[in-house]
Amino acid sequence: MYPNLYYAFRDLFGIEIPVFKILQTFGFFVAVAFLAGAYVLTKELKRREQLGWLKPVSQTVLTGGPATTSEYISNGILGFLLGWKGLGLILNWDKVSQNFQGFILSGEGSFLGGLAVAAILIFLKYNSTKGKKGTAAKKETVNIWPHQRVPDIIVMAAIAGLLGAKVFHNLENWNDFVQDPIGALLSFSGLTFYGGLIVATIVILRYARKRQISIKHLIDSAAPALMLAYAIGRMGCQFAGDGDWGIYNSAYITDTTGHVVQVPPAEFNNAVQRNITFFQQQYSDTAHIPHAAFAKPAALSFLPDWFFASGYPHNVVNEGVPMPGCDGPYCRVLPVGVYPTPLYEILACLLLTGVLWAIRKRITVPGVIFGVYLVLNGLERFFVEKIRVNTKYDIFGFHPTQAEIISFLMVIGGIIWIWYCRKKNAAVATAA
Repeated sequence: MYPNLYYAFRDLFGIEIPVFKILQTFGFFVAVAFLAGAYVLTKELKRREQLGWLKPVSQTVLTGGPATTSEYISNGILGFLLGWKGLGLILNWDKVSQNFQGFILSGEGSFLGGLAVAAILIFLKYNSTKGKKGTAAKKETVNIWPHQRVPDIIVMAAIAGLLGAKVFHNLENWNDFVQDPIGALLSFSGLTFYGGLIVATIVILRYARKRQISIKHLIDSAAPALMLAYAIGRMGCQFAGDGDWGIYNSAYITDTTGHVVQVPPAEFNNAVQRNITFFQQQYSDTAHIPHAAFAKPAALSFLPDWFFASGYPHNVVNEGVPMPGCDGPYCRVLPVGVYPTPLYEILACLLLTGVLWAIRKRITVPGVIFGVYLVLNGLERFFVEKIRVNTKYDIFGFHPTQAEIISFLMVIGGIIWIWYCRKKNAAVATAA
């Protein structure tokens, strides 16, 4: 596993780049996911614009004139934050490189550096507009196409998605939250995808309605982008080892090097007893540890063992037992292999992205593509939940996870939405 890009480049290419220690692997893949999603969304919106399904909206904008007070203030705040943390990072590199996340969330930094960079940015803003002093800003009417609003949509999706993912995760893990609410809210780990999707969807739909963008065509355009972004985001989970994995595959245990080794079924209990301290920290009742034995079948012998079980050595959440001979901040490995569910979701969602991309030109009823996305994504997540580690609820004798409930509702909602869109389109066609 690669907690940050420093470890990735060192292990994959034999190159040590110390500054890459601040670039977390999960964060890197999340950034790539947003960029890939933005590209696919833009491409599909342009296609629908060319077909005449989406129209531009006239908007009045201000051009010219000197810098405003709000522009000076925003430049000053941005400059102070950059200088405060940026210079603080440089002056305390040895310490910061060991815990970049902790530094960013702390009150540490260079106050003088913040003031200096703030002054520089304010001066640059003044210098760039001083020639316009005494001239008034002009109002101009321009046509803005939906694809030109993608940057705004992506920024809103990132902010709302992060907040929603954090809130839903803490609701799902309420006992952990009440023990350390501040730490749980400020931590970069602990995110629930469906929470982010729900909150981001609400925010973006309100924005689309305000900007007079066809909601059905927008969500249809977003469907393949969402599936692709989810697949790439799961790559971050897999490569960083962020704890978002499955239950134990008791057909495998982990050796001292972090590799999984196939063993007889009885060996699982022996592994638990050898690492009883670790398991007692994870489970109140070690006699009921969730696990399922599934050894690699002969028909799939060409696949590596880590496709069926992984010990996630050097995982970013430091979960597991110490690795002998390892010295550093990420030196733990799971004593028993777990199902690498992020890997399964990567493969499934890349395949489903291809399906959505292939049918997008064949299905012309507005809204239906998004309904198909809801059904496919819901089914994928519902079934993978069967081997994932998550908090279970007790509802009338059933014990579903939060994701199972939401994914089930997504499937039902997607089917209803497809039916509604087709019925609505048929009614419009008949009336015409």
